[in-house]
Amino acid sequence: MARHLKSAPPHRRKENSMSTMIFVNLPVKDLGKSTAFYEALGYKKNPQFSDENASSIVVSEHIHVMLLTEKFFSTFTKKAVADATTTTESIICISADSREAVDALADKALASGGSFSNDPMDQGFMYGRSFQDPDGHLWEIMWMDAAAAQGQES
Repeated sequence: MARHLKSAPPHRRKENSMSTMIFVNLPVKDLGKSTAFYEALGYKKNPQFSDENASSIVVSEHIHVMLLTEKFFSTFTKKAVADATTTTESIICISADSREAVDALADKALASGGSFSNDPMDQGFMYGRSFQDPDGHLWEIMWMDAAAAQGQES
């Protein structure tokens, strides 16, 4: 399992090289429960890169969430594994196509074992909601009207 992926500039890539991807590695207490949560959000598990220690969750073609048992996760770092229920480690933000898509995904998360994180953020041209997954990892789903954000008519 690659921890760091490097990508050559487009003009230097070989035809068989891999495009830049993002793998978000998250420690989890209960792999089955966490996998079920992300599947309930509509994401698919990639069995090719999943086993008793890890579930590879496909968010998009270039974004994957690697759910790793805490024991397995600890083999990737010399630092202590943070308890995301009491310590903020990061906030992972994913864009959505519309305000309605933001609400739909946040509502699915809350209905599937996630918990409330922060009040919705509404700036007119930008809208977002937050939740915590069952292990306390913080997620934001946001939509932005790019034309309005740049001062153009939408």
